[in-house]
Amino acid sequence: MARPRTSGNGPQGLPGISVTGRRAGTFCLLLIAALCVQATRVQVFEARELDHNTANQRPVIERYARPRGNILVGADTVTGSAPTGGRYDYKRTYADGPLYAAVTGYSSQAYGNTQLEGTEDELLTGTDPRLADFALRDAVARKQNPGGDVHTTLDRAAQEAAMRGLGGQQGAVAAIEPATGRILALASTPSYDPGSFAGSSGADQAAWNRLQADPDQPMLNRALRQTYPPGSTFKVVTAAAALSAGVVTDVDAPTTAPYPYVLPGMTTPLVNDTTACDRPGLSLDAAMVHSCNSVLGHLGVRTGLAGMAATAADFGFNDARLDMPVRPARSNFDTRMDQAQLALSSIGQFDTAATPLVMAMVAAGVANNGTVMRPQLVDRLTRSDGTVVRQLKPAVYRRAVSPEVAGQLQRLMTDVVEKGTGGSARIAGAVVGGKTGTAQHGVDNSGTPYAWFVSWAKPAGSDAVPPVAVAVVVADSAATDVTGGALAAPIARSVMRAVLGR
Repeated sequence: MARPRTSGNGPQGLPGISVTGRRAGTFCLLLIAALCVQATRVQVFEARELDHNTANQRPVIERYARPRGNILVGADTVTGSAPTGGRYDYKRTYADGPLYAAVTGYSSQAYGNTQLEGTEDELLTGTDPRLADFALRDAVARKQNPGGDVHTTLDRAAQEAAMRGLGGQQGAVAAIEPATGRILALASTPSYDPGSFAGSSGADQAAWNRLQADPDQPMLNRALRQTYPPGSTFKVVTAAAALSAGVVTDVDAPTTAPYPYVLPGMTTPLVNDTTACDRPGLSLDAAMVHSCNSVLGHLGVRTGLAGMAATAADFGFNDARLDMPVRPARSNFDTRMDQAQLALSSIGQFDTAATPLVMAMVAAGVANNGTVMRPQLVDRLTRSDGTVVRQLKPAVYRRAVSPEVAGQLQRLMTDVVEKGTGGSARIAGAVVGGKTGTAQHGVDNSGTPYAWFVSWAKPAGSDAVPPVAVAVVVADSAATDVTGGALAAPIARSVMRAVLGR
């Protein structure tokens, strides 16, 4: 009887396995290898791309599976998390949402994150590696740590005073502690409630749509993201540049400013808002007290474009990366223009534009004897148990002017409040320095002027650096007297009083 043929032993194959079987086995091994390669490609090389794919809902579900860390003002928690009972376990809540919206921004399941909710998102969600005791182990295990907390530099009394002063007007306030750069108040009106669209329901979408359609733009952060012509408040920068360049050496001595002052290369005179300015040779002190366009425009041209641009930059203009950690809009002072345009720019018109934050830096730099500190909105970052992850420290931004020039500017600003257009900012028992501004805008200056005031204050008799510097802009008001002295100065006074009263 014939025996069935086999493949034999040794190198020819295994007993009992046919050529077809060997081929099938090889094919299976290749399939397993291909699956391993594909799994490696998906899980390692494409993991980040898939994690951020908009169709992948897993990261979103994980993000809202636990409470978010909080943002604090002093000892007060101004944010929270609430269970939803829906697909996403928790959503963001806000205590006094409109009061702090310009600082916190929003965290929405449908619309993302802004302001501190955005810049500190990893810490707040617990994905920041600094929150882990063993970062590598936690990363491998995909362990989610509790969200950390963001402690701001805000002063609640100053913030409340700013919002109360602005009321229903379109405007903004930025207040800084000059010696440290700590932001004490950051207000924008009209404001909004970030909790009204924190979820993903139909009601949240409706609230978002209403805010987007509102012509008053309540979600526009006017303190950080909107620039305005600063008008005569910019004359503080022009005076600083002229004094630093030696164009003016004595603030009480007559200047070379003619009257009328005709713009260079043109036949148009630079007009003033008061007849007190309508004479030649006014001193710098008198020109600041009465806010004389002709004198400050002339001094800007005498100083020159290079000197003016350099001084403006030292106060924060033309810096597109002024992170704090939120990034504000870039304040502008042109570095290419003719002399007529330079004269207009020197009084805060033409293309000169500033955020309230940068104008607060101008006042703070003068108050801090010429040193501008980097603005700082976050004091420290902590784990949920209070352990400090990062403690932020004051940092010098620029030395804008010498202490001697700063002293002269302090005298000029004090005289504006005591003898000039800034009288509405006076505070009993305090020394206040300030500068008003009323900036024209629109076609043929047809728009309602922007009312500005920049200032600083300290207790009378104190030799210390003033504890507060403020910038206020009122962008749209129904008032009949739309001037910096009438509208903006009283708001600045209330904010400064709140800090001095602390």
